[in-house]
Amino acid sequence: MIRGAGVLMHIASLPGEFGIGTFGKEAYKFVDSIKKAGFRYWQILPLGHTGYGDSPYQCFTAFAGNPYFIDFDKLRDSGLLREEDYKSENYYDNKERINYGLVYTSKYKVLKVAYENYKKMNTLQEKVEKFKEDNKLWLDDYSTYMALKQKFNYSSWYNWDKDIKERKTEALDKYKNELKDEIEYWSFIQYLFFNQWENLKKYANSLGIKIIGDIPIYVAEDSVDTWSVPENFMLDSKTFKPKFVAGCPPDDFSPTGQLWGNLTYNWEYMKSTEYEWWISRIKQSLRLYDILRIDHFRGFKSYWQVSYGEKTAKDGSWKKGPGKDLFNVIRKKLGDIEVIAEDLGYLEKDTIKFIKETGFPGMRILQFAFGGASDNNYLPHRYINKCVAYTGTHDNDTCLGWYEKTGSRYEVKNAEEYLGLNAEEGYNWGLIRGIWSSVADIAIAQMQDFLNIGNEGRMNLPSSLGGNWSWRMKDESFDEELVNKIARFNYRYERINE
Repeated sequence: MIRGAGVLMHIASLPGEFGIGTFGKEAYKFVDSIKKAGFRYWQILPLGHTGYGDSPYQCFTAFAGNPYFIDFDKLRDSGLLREEDYKSENYYDNKERINYGLVYTSKYKVLKVAYENYKKMNTLQEKVEKFKEDNKLWLDDYSTYMALKQKFNYSSWYNWDKDIKERKTEALDKYKNELKDEIEYWSFIQYLFFNQWENLKKYANSLGIKIIGDIPIYVAEDSVDTWSVPENFMLDSKTFKPKFVAGCPPDDFSPTGQLWGNLTYNWEYMKSTEYEWWISRIKQSLRLYDILRIDHFRGFKSYWQVSYGEKTAKDGSWKKGPGKDLFNVIRKKLGDIEVIAEDLGYLEKDTIKFIKETGFPGMRILQFAFGGASDNNYLPHRYINKCVAYTGTHDNDTCLGWYEKTGSRYEVKNAEEYLGLNAEEGYNWGLIRGIWSSVADIAIAQMQDFLNIGNEGRMNLPSSLGGNWSWRMKDESFDEELVNKIARFNYRYERINE
C-alpha cells in the first residue's frame, strides 16, 4: 500500500444535467480536480444495476452496470443520439437531489431511442457483437432476465411461470425468441455502460489515480444470480423461496438485531464448484475497480442466519463461512488482488485472526472513536500502517452532521479535546486532519466532508427507506480554492500524488 489520500464520491452524486451523475464531462472534470488536489484514490459505491429502493447495495445482478450512469452527450458524439432526442426531457426537480422516479422514466425513454438508432447504423454492430461474445458468461442471463422482468410486470422471478422459473430449455428457447429484441436492447445498454466506464477509469489511472470499488458480500433476493444458479443460495428446491436470510444479531444499538433480507450462500455447494461464481464475480469486479472494498468481510468467517419469514433478526444463529479456503482459491486462480476488508463492529478472536491471515488491510472510522476510553482502536493514535482510515463511510453522517446532530455531546466533547476542534479552522477540517496526520497508509473522507456539508448531505441512513442515495454535489462547488486547500493537506501529511 502506498501512503496516500482518497475521496469517497459516488458517480450518482456528480453534478450535471441528467438528474444523476454520469460518465460524462463532469466525471472527467472531477478526475482532473482530484488529481490537482493530490489524491491517489477515488472510492465509489457499487456501480451495479439498482432495483427497488435504488440502493447500490441491492442490485439486479453482481455483474452488470447501472444504465443511469450512461452519458447522453457522449452518445450524441458517437452518433447514437441527436440533441433533440434528450435535451427536452425532464430529469430532475432539484439538481441537488436525485429524483429516481424522473430519472427512471426519462433515461430509459432516451436509451430506447439510442437503441433504435443503433439498429439503423452499421458502425457499432461489430463492437457490440464482440462485447456480447466476451461477456456471454453473464450477459445472456442478465439480458434475458431483464426482458422477462418486464414481461412478468416486474414481479420476482420465483413468481414467474413454472417452466421459465425453473429455466426449462423449452421455456428459455421460447422466451428468447419471443423477447429477442428486448434482450438485444439490454445487451446493447451494457455495451454502452462498459465502454464509457472503462474509458473514464483508464483516464483516471493515467493520472495515477486508483479506483476503489465496493462489493456487497450478498446479492439481492430477486436477482439474475439467484435465478441463474439457485443452487448457490439457501433456497427451497421446489418453490425457490428463501430458507434463510442474512442479518446481524441483537446488540446495544439494535435490541432485535438487523434483518437485511439478503439470501445466504450455500457454501457447501459453492465449494464443490471451486467457488466458480465467486471467482467470476471477483474477476468482473477487477475489471471495474483497481481495489476492492468487500463489505461485511467478517461474514466469510461466520455469519448470522435467520429463518425466512422472521420479523426480526433476534432468533438467528451463527453459521460457519468458507474462511481462508475461499481466498486461497481466489489467489490460486486470479493471483494477488488488492482488497480492503470491511471489518467494522464487534469481532471475535477467531474472526480477527482470520482477517489477519488474509493479509488484507482493515478499516478505521473516526466517528466511532470518541465514545469509549483511550484504548479505542478507532482513535488515530491506535492506527497501524496497514489500514484504511475514514472520517466516515456512506453509512455515516457527514463530519459536520456528526458534530452538529448525530454524535452525542460526550463524543463531540472528546473529539474537541483530542483533535483540538475549533470553529475558526472548521470542525470538518479538524476531523479530516485527525486521520490525514495518522500513520494509516490510506486516509479517505467523503466529498461532503471537504465541502463542509451538514446532515442534509448524508448518503444513507441504514435500516430506513426513502431519501437515501440522493445527494448530489452543487455545480462548481469543487472549486480551485478547495482543490488547493486539499492539496496543501495532502502535501503537509505526505499523501500527495505528484
